[in-house]
Amino acid sequence: MKHYSVLLSESIDGLNIKKDGIYVDCTLGYGGHSSEILKRLTNGHLYAFDQDMEAIEYSKQRLSEIGDNFTIIYSNFVYLKEKLNELGIEKVDGILFDLGLSSPQIDDASRGFTFMNDARLDMRMDQNSELTAETIVNQYSLDELTNIFYLYGEEKLSKVIAKKICEVRSSKRIETTRELVSVIESAVGAKYFNKFHPERQIFQAIRIEVNGELTVLKKVLPDAIDLLEINGRMSVITFHSLEDRIVKQIFKKESEIDELVKGLPSIPEEYKPKIRLVNKKPILPSERELQENSRSRSAKLRVIERV
Repeated sequence: MKHYSVLLSESIDGLNIKKDGIYVDCTLGYGGHSSEILKRLTNGHLYAFDQDMEAIEYSKQRLSEIGDNFTIIYSNFVYLKEKLNELGIEKVDGILFDLGLSSPQIDDASRGFTFMNDARLDMRMDQNSELTAETIVNQYSLDELTNIFYLYGEEKLSKVIAKKICEVRSSKRIETTRELVSVIESAVGAKYFNKFHPERQIFQAIRIEVNGELTVLKKVLPDAIDLLEINGRMSVITFHSLEDRIVKQIFKKESEIDELVKGLPSIPEEYKPKIRLVNKKPILPSERELQENSRSRSAKLRVIERV
């Protein structure tokens, strides 16, 4: 199983791991980051979340070869706080999020994540969930499609593409990735298609909608901050501007004194910053990493510490 963990040493170093600490990998995937955390724990414990059973089976095997002080939780990380609370965990020393798709998910054509191979329109990270890309493409209204493409794909010809999809599906259901790509191309014309590759934007937008990615991220980050012990660290790796913007805004808000009380001689506890930014600017992949793995090109790492 070929899987390259992006910004691996930078994100693990950012966590400042203590041998006896409690750590959470919210995006287990194929176990790259989790393995590195586990190697650094002697009597600590790792909790890892994932909703992809294939990834869980693979990682369980991989982590077992390092140690047995880990627990894998089959769940979307939006339930981070409640799932840990159920296990009696109320505070942790570090949390990691690697928000990208894993390479095996992209490379497995049958999952329908990529426009490079022909497959059914699926795009579910949790293969037991109901909503698929095919449902969105064939059942969402013109306005709903336009909004998703514009908000999540930042595609300027969103309405043109949405219109074309509605027109085509009125006579034949759009079922595969190839079919969708050809509808997009016929909507925008070959010149625009070859220059701007709108299929990238549209596939990203549909995937975000299928998995509720941005909604989940906005909800989980404040919970994750609350779970951190004082001096606990959190590393978050994002892969596109929409994710990074959410992370940056939440971190900014939680690391500054509330506007309401700025300038008061003594600031009440609940208005003080909860975190400090360990790195003011995001950490980017090194030249060497970019040569080894071109998929890391858009990755950004932000690290914070609970105060």
